[in-house]
Amino acid sequence: MKKNYLLLVNATVLTALFGCASAPEPLPEPTKKELVNDFPTRDRVEYVLNCVAQRGGLSYINQYACGCKIDKIAEKLSFEEYEAAKTFSYLKSTPGESGGVFRDPAQSKNLRAKLKEAEEYAEKSCFVK
Repeated sequence: MKKNYLLLVNATVLTALFGCASAPEPLPEPTKKELVNDFPTRDRVEYVLNCVAQRGGLSYINQYACGCKIDKIAEKLSFEEYEAAKTFSYLKSTPGESGGVFRDPAQSKNLRAKLKEAEEYAEKSCFVK
């Protein structure tokens, strides 16, 4: 009986000292720096494999530099922007009116320009000349 009383007193004292647990604070919105990790692994691997193939094949230097390049691109663009820019870039050469919807809108031009800037930044940052 005395033991139960002590437990009750201890619980009361702890509650008085520390109070009840409050609701956790909401997580802050992600910053541009945190967006570096929003690229899915599959897309990163695909980018690195294509980059390595364009540079003459698998070597440690090519693999490292191409991995660095997609990381630098991810610093500049969210995955959503990257994916849209890549799609616009691939389909802009569609001939005629059909290609116009990928080639002509301001969104297409802006995203393609952003992708080009990000790729140039990545190229300068990752490849030794």
